[in-house]
Amino acid sequence: MKSEIAKYIEEIRAARIEEFKDRAAGVEAFRVRFLGRKGIMNELFEQFKALPAEQKKEMGQALNQLKLAAQAKVEEWKNFVEQAPELNDTHDLTLPADFLQQGSRHVLSVTMNEIVDIFARIGFTVEESVEIEDDWHLFSALNFPHDHPARDMQDTFFVEKTEGRQEVALRTHTSSVQVRVMENRKPPIRIIAPGRVFRNEAISARAHCIFHQVEALYVDRKVTFADLKQTLLYFAKEMFGPDTQIRLRPSYFPFTEPSAEMDISCNICGGKGCNICKGTGWLEILGCGMVDPNVLEACGIDSKEYTGFALGMGVERMAMLKYQVRDLRLYFENDLRFLHQFDNIV
Repeated sequence: MKSEIAKYIEEIRAARIEEFKDRAAGVEAFRVRFLGRKGIMNELFEQFKALPAEQKKEMGQALNQLKLAAQAKVEEWKNFVEQAPELNDTHDLTLPADFLQQGSRHVLSVTMNEIVDIFARIGFTVEESVEIEDDWHLFSALNFPHDHPARDMQDTFFVEKTEGRQEVALRTHTSSVQVRVMENRKPPIRIIAPGRVFRNEAISARAHCIFHQVEALYVDRKVTFADLKQTLLYFAKEMFGPDTQIRLRPSYFPFTEPSAEMDISCNICGGKGCNICKGTGWLEILGCGMVDPNVLEACGIDSKEYTGFALGMGVERMAMLKYQVRDLRLYFENDLRFLHQFDNIV
């Protein structure tokens, strides 16, 4: 019995709390094993009762030593667990560290920032304004006729639409920012207006009710269509690469005259024709034109002295072309499998 007690004392002294995966549970199991009602100490005391009287003194002292050693170890471990609860976990500290994954900018934010930076390098400054606009800044000052489809409920989210009163709506384009700048600032004006816009459209792979635009405006003396074309060519080459070519097609917008739509040579097939450009070798990216004199006059700028150009593009469209995204809805679904593909772009 004496050798058995000595073996248990040695075991207690050699025990380490680090051996337990769950330290609090391990301490409790250790206590039950030695000091519980059916533990080792009770078993040894039952054996102690049957010993001859001459052996009881020596064995009693040995049993007390074992009990004190077990109690001291349990108390030591309990204090350790209480004072360092963060160490009482089930992690294997020998495993490699599990680094937290850092977030990154959304692909639309990256694309918008890139567009803004390109125009900033040639002297354009950023202007922003409200997302809820009145009829004047949204339509009337931009030469929209009163029967234009954009004024209908099926195309615009109206916040307040009352007969005989100024209508209020979620802005359908950032051209309203250009109007506010022209009303409050004398030329020369060279600004870029990035922001979120809203249109009452069915959500699909190629359309969404919420999207982002970047529009640019340059008003000064003797601004010509050649200035617009050179600006567009510079932007296309900076955005899509030095080999990019552009072409302008006649179009119509209420606030520009003449108006055009700009295509770039397909950056997927190099202009040879593919399923992205539908075999044409060209991709439409933006609308542009010379600011209509009626718009300048409505904003208090003398159209006989000043001319200007304006252009506007969809950020989602730019990101689709640059990063070959096939479905607009992916931008808004917060699917991490999609978002993590752009972790390394800046």
